[in-house]
Amino acid sequence: MGLNLKDVVVRERTSLEAFNGKVVAIDAYNSLYQFLSTIRGSDGQLFTDLRNNVTSHLSGLLHRNANFLSIGIKPVWIFDGKPPSLKAAEIERRRASKMTATIRYEQARQEGDMELARKYAQQTTSIQDSMIDDSKEFLNLFGIPTIQAPSEGEATAAHLTITGKAWASASQDYDSILFGAQRLVRNFTSGGRRKVPNQNYYINVEPEIIYLNSVLEMHGISREQLVDVGIMIGTDFNPSGIPRIGPKTAIKMIKKHSRLEDIPRAQEHLTDTPYEEVRRIFLEPDVADVQDITFGSIQYEDILRYLTERDFTETRILQTLNKMRKAISKKSETLDKWL
Repeated sequence: MGLNLKDVVVRERTSLEAFNGKVVAIDAYNSLYQFLSTIRGSDGQLFTDLRNNVTSHLSGLLHRNANFLSIGIKPVWIFDGKPPSLKAAEIERRRASKMTATIRYEQARQEGDMELARKYAQQTTSIQDSMIDDSKEFLNLFGIPTIQAPSEGEATAAHLTITGKAWASASQDYDSILFGAQRLVRNFTSGGRRKVPNQNYYINVEPEIIYLNSVLEMHGISREQLVDVGIMIGTDFNPSGIPRIGPKTAIKMIKKHSRLEDIPRAQEHLTDTPYEEVRRIFLEPDVADVQDITFGSIQYEDILRYLTERDFTETRILQTLNKMRKAISKKSETLDKWL
């Protein structure tokens, strides 16, 4: 579901190059879902090796991280732990939605409508434990740190920006702002075009950055009040929110009454909303205690071996790795000249 703050935040256009030399904490599950949803065959099926093991996520990780490292970005991938119990309803909703999509996918495939089949196939996306293990092992070959969060990965990613271990948090979800991410970067890719769901046209997608302080100053509210705004419009931990209240209305209400408990229109819904617990999840999240972030060296030969063992085409892998090596070498030579 995710939190919809699109209409009440300032989103500044940026580029990947602007993150050269910066540590960015990436919401791993968010990105892996993206890879598994989009890197598919024409019939909607995920790419696999000859043993039928899914490899779509590895393809996404290869190209995304090769691009990051070529530019000089220092990515840190944060993996989800155990979700808060309040997320159970949202998890069940997603599970049911995937079951429905699976049935519709089979119907579309049997009818020969491959475009519709691919659409429904994307909605069946789920992440298996083996994919997580693969991803961590693969990222290690790039020398890229991975962090296992005790609970929500977004919370730990946001915490890293608060402690100064990371410059920004990367996720598509606005929840990161409620978790306190000082800077949230969305569309953290090289840009490009994306097809609008259920429409026959494309839009340009560019990286954008959101500064938490700018959002708070623009509306004249505190982060605690912003969390109350989130509770009113609905989060993964209280999906229903308060009926017929959008983000703009919620901000007007919180500015007038200061806190959720004092808003008359909210009173009848608070008895059914564990708002204090939702507040705690965002304001006092369970996060990983990260003392230091260490980047390793890129193991080019091991990356090549890892992927060829999973039936990736060697020439294409080498093309990507050689391009990355050349870009990194060029950056190093340029730096040496300034030292």
